[in-house]
Amino acid sequence: MGAIRTPRDKWIEEGLRALAAGGPEAVRVEVLAQALGVSKGGFYGYFRNRAGLLEEMLDTWERAVTEDVIERIERDGGDARERLGRLFDFVGSGETHVTSAGVELAIRDWARRDKGVARCLRRADNRRMDYLRQLYGAFCPDEGDVEARCLITFSLRIGDHLIAADNGPRSRTEVLAAVRKRLLNP
Repeated sequence: MGAIRTPRDKWIEEGLRALAAGGPEAVRVEVLAQALGVSKGGFYGYFRNRAGLLEEMLDTWERAVTEDVIERIERDGGDARERLGRLFDFVGSGETHVTSAGVELAIRDWARRDKGVARCLRRADNRRMDYLRQLYGAFCPDEGDVEARCLITFSLRIGDHLIAADNGPRSRTEVLAAVRKRLLNP
């Protein structure tokens, strides 16, 4: 009986964990193999080199934070407010290794130093903003209001976990619920 190979997606998942923990410099074949408990030989059955893995990690992340999320939200139909509600719930729920805040921040930091990563990030951000514009535009007639709501929503996604400030007499959950209510009302 032949040896069972470590699946390609496990290498990508471990690469994203390493990226979140230490940036692109931390994504090293030997370290990933050790974390997976395998030899590094299996890596080369999937990827031509480390650069190939990094490229697939970015592709996986971009697809996960754009098309995969949109497909999930659209699957159950409903009007724009219902879909936005599901989007808020989904984004606020448990994150996967691909969509974690750590990966998001690591990619944003990496994009400051790598033009190819910056292009990927811009594409993903534009796709996410376009989807928000579509949803908010369905019930907000004012383009300026739509853009403001989109920026607030997206800023919360990217930065909420970075804010260490207290929320006065309310919990963070209560404040986010109030923001959600305000964004979903005309």
